[in-house]
Amino acid sequence: MRRGPLFIALLLAGSCRGGASPAQGKEMPQPAVRFETSRGPWVVQVEVARTDPQRARGLMFRQDLPRDHGMLFVFDETADHSFWMRNTLIPLDLIYLGDDRRVVGVVANAEPRSESLRTVGTPSRYVVEVSGGEAAAHAVGSGTRAVFLGVEE
Repeated sequence: MRRGPLFIALLLAGSCRGGASPAQGKEMPQPAVRFETSRGPWVVQVEVARTDPQRARGLMFRQDLPRDHGMLFVFDETADHSFWMRNTLIPLDLIYLGDDRRVVGVVANAEPRSESLRTVGTPSRYVVEVSGGEAAAHAVGSGTRAVFLGVEE
């Protein structure tokens, strides 16, 4: 029995499930921090730095940082954490969060390639680094609430 091209095409189309296999289709969500601001929510896709070597490297040597992207530093203890920008090539905003994930202070547009220590002088447990100027553009300031999305602790 001879079957035409239309029949073969329909047979092949019916046997295809379309879409990715279950293993391919279940990507882990990109960790993010959502800031609840007076201008509405702002979601920042983050890389998470939780070990000493990861925190020490941070965003050093990066030529650029896309909008709405950054790094979340997770510390083991709440303390007055300070950062320097020695090998950081781009200006950054450093958003310090307390244990309750509310902003306790912001260092805006930290000068790149500087060994000056940056701190807000208030204990924090987390710090989110984003491109310089983004915190102000999204109205992130002291008291702003942050929510972690897909961040394992």
